[in-house]
Amino acid sequence: MGSLVEQLRAALPALLADLETLVTCESPSSDLPAVARSADVVAELGSRLLGSAPEYVVVDGRTHLRWRLGDAPSRVLVLGHHDTVWPIGSLATHPFVIEDGVLRGPGCFDMKTGLVMAFHAIAALPSSSGVTLLVTGDEELGSPTSRALIEEEAAGCVAALVLEASADGALKLERKGVSTYEIRILGRASHAGLEPELGINASIEAAHQILAVSQLGDASLGTTVTPTSSTSGTTRNTVPAAAAFQVDGRAREVAEQLRVDEAMHALTPVLAGASLEILGGPNRPPLERKMSESLYLRASGLAADLGLEPLREISVGGGSDGNFTAGIGTPTLDGLGAVGGGAHADDEHVVVAEIAPRTALLTALIADLLDRP
Repeated sequence: MGSLVEQLRAALPALLADLETLVTCESPSSDLPAVARSADVVAELGSRLLGSAPEYVVVDGRTHLRWRLGDAPSRVLVLGHHDTVWPIGSLATHPFVIEDGVLRGPGCFDMKTGLVMAFHAIAALPSSSGVTLLVTGDEELGSPTSRALIEEEAAGCVAALVLEASADGALKLERKGVSTYEIRILGRASHAGLEPELGINASIEAAHQILAVSQLGDASLGTTVTPTSSTSGTTRNTVPAAAAFQVDGRAREVAEQLRVDEAMHALTPVLAGASLEILGGPNRPPLERKMSESLYLRASGLAADLGLEPLREISVGGGSDGNFTAGIGTPTLDGLGAVGGGAHADDEHVVVAEIAPRTALLTALIADLLDRP
């Protein structure tokens, strides 16, 4: 299988040229026209490499692309996204460059290198029949318009392979589930100097609730519940009639995510006369280790066959679309994309020498999943 690595190393100049094409087409998630332009560029590149055009799936004005390859029922879902967090104009300050074996540019690590790897990996297969490639355009927003599409395509597949980037090369066997909440507090205004006792201070109620929420985590299980942004009051001399704060919850296990959700919705006011409104809930289910381990072992064996360095694993707190595929029961392996670092940051970068070997691993893994139960 070592020849596959050499084949893809020989194709590296073409792969890098394709990557420059994607990186230099800016695609911030919040800019629908930019996402649509990017989808056209991705579709053109994929059509050339895969020999077929994708289906455009537009939901609420946002463009996703789907390739269902061959005539066989879909067995393997390859999943990526073409939107980024970088605003239009970022190329002026963060241009596409390759220096000393390191590639830079907005979105190169998260995750346009992963997309190019997916195209070249599938193109290198003896047969791609049974592969579905889904490229979404809203992952950085939490996948509000693509979640149903992702779950639909993952259903019934033997595996979902997620081309999110890999910090230091480790594959992601666990991702925490993500929950988001907004707690709204209603009190009563009064003059802070003349008659504060007539008011119901929403700031004080918010303080009680923030302290209560901060106690819902469980460090021993990796569960975090973190109050984040908050607002309260109107003027310095008015007892606040309203307040609100946001909460970010993360959990490794479904049971923990549900425990926190139940506790959040069971919060009650401390101050007499105050009222609470609790909005939100789980956004992404956890990607639990049991959904990834068998695929990781299979990938590790293939890496050895290819003569690659032994694979490593990691558990992370951030979510991806792999949370959704695992959440419906499809075995999922995440972090198969670029090796590098700096996601969403000024030092975003990709290690060029790792692109061909990791693309070869992806090709071998897809082929193995197509051939074997």
